[in-house]
Formats: sequence, structure tokens, C-alpha cells
Amino acid sequence: MEMDQFGAPYQETPAPTASDSLNRAFEVQTSADLPIMVLLVDDQAIIAEVISHALSNEEDINFHYCANADEAMDTVLHTRPTVILQDLVMPGIDGLTLVKAYRNNPATRDVPIIVLSSDEESTTKSAAFAAGANDYLVKLPDRIELVARVRYHSRSYVNQQRLNEAYRALRQSQQQLLEANLELQRLTHFDGLTGMSNRRHLDEYLSTEWQRSAADQSEIAVLMIDVDNFKLYNDSYGHIAGDAVLKQIALTVESCVSRLAGLAARFGGEEFAVVLPGASAGSLRLLAEKIRSTVEALKLPHANSPTYPYVTISVGGASVVPTSQVDMSSLIEAADRQLYRAKDDGKNRVAVGSNSNS
Repeated sequence: MEMDQFGAPYQETPAPTASDSLNRAFEVQTSADLPIMVLLVDDQAIIAEVISHALSNEEDINFHYCANADEAMDTVLHTRPTVILQDLVMPGIDGLTLVKAYRNNPATRDVPIIVLSSDEESTTKSAAFAAGANDYLVKLPDRIELVARVRYHSRSYVNQQRLNEAYRALRQSQQQLLEANLELQRLTHFDGLTGMSNRRHLDEYLSTEWQRSAADQSEIAVLMIDVDNFKLYNDSYGHIAGDAVLKQIALTVESCVSRLAGLAARFGGEEFAVVLPGASAGSLRLLAEKIRSTVEALKLPHANSPTYPYVTISVGGASVVPTSQVDMSSLIEAADRQLYRAKDDGKNRVAVGSNSNS
């Protein structure tokens, strides 16, 4: 057992989850040390002096002042306040219009607004809240009440902003994880050279379709495809050229199978396989011959081949209705036997059996 520097066994720390990251981000950002940025928009300098004095002893509160309503929005965007103290009656643009403007701007849409007004009428208050204000204070508010409301609205806003950022980071992490999983699935299920399904994916697909065929008592078929004299091709032209041939044959096989309900895969080396649920021996033979003839038509040079001066393939196929007496591997073995038969008959051939015992 591995020990730490004090002689105690190491204890593995669990890997942090997305939820842990979200909680930590929220806890850190909701501490009492977060600065409060207050912007007062009021044309009366005396009001600014009183508000500034009321907040002057609060070390965590920063105060800014804007006296010109025409410059209010630019000032808000520049100072990025966590609370806006907005006067209602101002020359030029009135306070309600500014409140609506803040709410219509994505950068200031959620910033808390406390309206300051000497008007105590309920209709005025109602209009302020309807425009988007969060709170309403009658001038001049008590210092304790002002500080309390500024702190409450500012911290609620900052906490919500940080929480939104944490959720955005979480969503981004989830998206990255999804993309990584998709890439892992691609690497797990697809052959790196040809881009077609690999043996693992073929086995999974065949297992699923075998069970479905057994339940439906319908036929399922397999083709086994092998490139004739491929070792000799590699010896003659090199492995890079051999890889190029495998890619071309893979494309050919997939194009022949693309419109059918089946799966084409690289079985390994120079071998390919096709699984065709619901295919009879007759339809299997037609597909096999189509794949063989299409590869032959490519006329890929193979000058040293003892059989044909171009690249050819041999194809073996078998179909069966799954029963309790027949297992899945026997279908592949039957198709393999037909493949060897095609090769024994001279290569560039198709041999298809009607059941797994052929």
C-alpha cells in the first residue's frame, strides 16, 4: 500500500463532478467580499452628496454619479453597476424612460433598479414597477434602509450572475463531454483506415439483429469478403498502396450496401463482412455478385497476381433462421466456408449457401 509522507495510507480523492464544480463556483462568488457598485442617476448634485455621504462608511460599496440623463446609458455601460439608483423627474429624458431603456438593453436588462422619487403616490410607484424597477424609495431615504436595500439587491444580482456563469460553464462542459463521447464512440465503432464499421460494431449489430430475427423467425444473412492475393499485392506494391486498395474496396462495398437494411464492416486485415437482416439466399447471391463485379470493374492493377492482372475479391455467404439449435457464430463460420469454396474454385467468385450448415 502506498503511504504518504507521514506514514499514513493515501486516500484517493474522488474526481470532481460537474455538480461539485457548480457548487464551488456558486459558494465562492456569493461571499460577502464581493464589491457593490452603485450608480446614482439624478440631476440634483445635493442628492448625490447626501447619497454619497450615506454610503461613504461602507467599505465594500463603490459610488458613482451621473447628472445628465442623456449620458446615463453610456455611464451605466461603462461603470457596470450592481445597483442603479434612478431619479424619476429629470430634464430631457425622464426616469421612467431610462428604466425602460435599461430593461431593453441586454447588458443592463437584469441590473437592479431602485427608483428615487419625492412622489409617494401609488400610481407613480405602480408606473415605476411596470417600467421595470425593482424597488422604490422616497427621497431622501434613511441611511440604514438605503444601505440595506442596496446590499440586498446588489448581492442578489451578483449571485444570480455568477450562478448563470456557472450554469453556462456547466453546459459548456456537458457539450464538450458529449462531443468527447461521440468521438469515443466513433473510435470504438469505426475502422481507422477505411472509415467503415469495425469488427466490434459488426459483432454488436449482428447480436442485436440475431435476437430480432430469432423473435420474428425471419432470415438473417452474412457475406464474408476477402481480397484475392492481397499479401502478394503488398509485397509487389507496398503497404501504402495496399491501404489505398482496401479503402477503395471499402467504399465499393459500402456503396453496394448503402440502400439496404444492413451493415458493412471491415472484419480484419483484407477481409470485409456484411450483415443483412431479412435477406434470403437468392437476394444474398445477387448482392454478393454486385459487390464482386463492381470491384472487378475498378480494374486496379495487380500485375503479379497468379489469377487476374487486376485486384479481385472472393465472396462467401450464408443465411439462416435462428433457432435454439443454431448459434450466431455458426452463421459466420458458414459464410467463411463458402468464402473458402469460392477461393478454391479459382477466386473472383461468389459462393452462397442457403443455411448455416452449407
